[in-house]
Amino acid sequence: MADSLTQEEWSRYARHVSLPEVGREGQERLKAGSVLVVGAGGLGSPAALYLAAAGIGRLGVADFDRVEQSNLQRQILHGTSAVGTSKLDSAAARLRDLNPNVAVETHPTRLDSGNAMEILRSYDVIVDGSDNFPTRYLINDAAVLLGKPNVYGSIFRFEGQASLFWPPHGPCYRCLYPEPPPPGMVPSCEEGGVLGVVPGIVGSIQAVEAIKLILGRGRSLAGRLLLIDSLGMEFRELRLRRNPECRVCGENPSVRELIDYEGFCGMRSGMEMEIAPGELSERMRKGAGALLLDVRETWEWDVSRLEGAEHVPMGRLQEELERLPREREIIVYCRSGSRSARAAALLRNAGFRDVKNLSGGLARWSLEIDPSMRVA
Repeated sequence: MADSLTQEEWSRYARHVSLPEVGREGQERLKAGSVLVVGAGGLGSPAALYLAAAGIGRLGVADFDRVEQSNLQRQILHGTSAVGTSKLDSAAARLRDLNPNVAVETHPTRLDSGNAMEILRSYDVIVDGSDNFPTRYLINDAAVLLGKPNVYGSIFRFEGQASLFWPPHGPCYRCLYPEPPPPGMVPSCEEGGVLGVVPGIVGSIQAVEAIKLILGRGRSLAGRLLLIDSLGMEFRELRLRRNPECRVCGENPSVRELIDYEGFCGMRSGMEMEIAPGELSERMRKGAGALLLDVRETWEWDVSRLEGAEHVPMGRLQEELERLPREREIIVYCRSGSRSARAAALLRNAGFRDVKNLSGGLARWSLEIDPSMRVA
């Protein structure tokens, strides 16, 4: 059989080939394999770097965001010179420089029910590096419908989780979390913070799982949830079982196609729910009477804010509802638009009728309206 590894690849992957569990055949499997990494952020950065270094033949990366300075503390795909540029462009350049033998494919879009099946279909393994519930449920359902292994990871503060969701080899994400939590119940990493190295640990574990799947070696995390506590430096494991009543992978599944995941997760989308920075700027110039509600943390508020805004941190919003004016339009904003989307949903669910979310938050505002604004 002709050797599919070039001389340069033999040299590059020498420490792999010398492993009996990998060898030439295993390295050729990696070269023939394909992985899609969803998100070029905290989890996607280490996962994509190690997958490229390992010699995965075709590596897809899906993202639609831009590099911000606050990303650099954990998103190691990107450097200072990339701030303000596309995360995909930054990631692709770094990965191709790391290993020019890897075919890096970029998907510059937000995954949704209209494109997820098409994008995921051509990859052997999916690595979920997303940071929000709609995308996690979307990836899970699409992976189950396509029969693809979904390597899961999540992070918060000093803790992380990792697993492999791949029915029938184990449960799916919905077996563990059938329904998303109500909007506002789970703080985001923006609100609670994250130790920069924690996504490095979890993302590296995700890369290991993807590599083992392609090699066909080792024991996967299917049916197990790995819990990581970096402060206590403890690794614990929970056994997971498939739920026979799961809506996606159960005995009588009711989900047979992708749904509106923003609505399912209580984060309704639609142009009527959001306002672009340009439109808000024009309305502020004319003195429109909407209440600007800043739901960021106090330390973020101290760095920068929109003129005339009122400050109610997301964690206190529920208890402050009674003093907010129900007769006025409320425009909610945060750093990137995700917390404020949850805050807007909470307000609507509480009976506030005229609520909008600033699309892209202050990060987009600083790019499009006021470049001098510092965004923490």
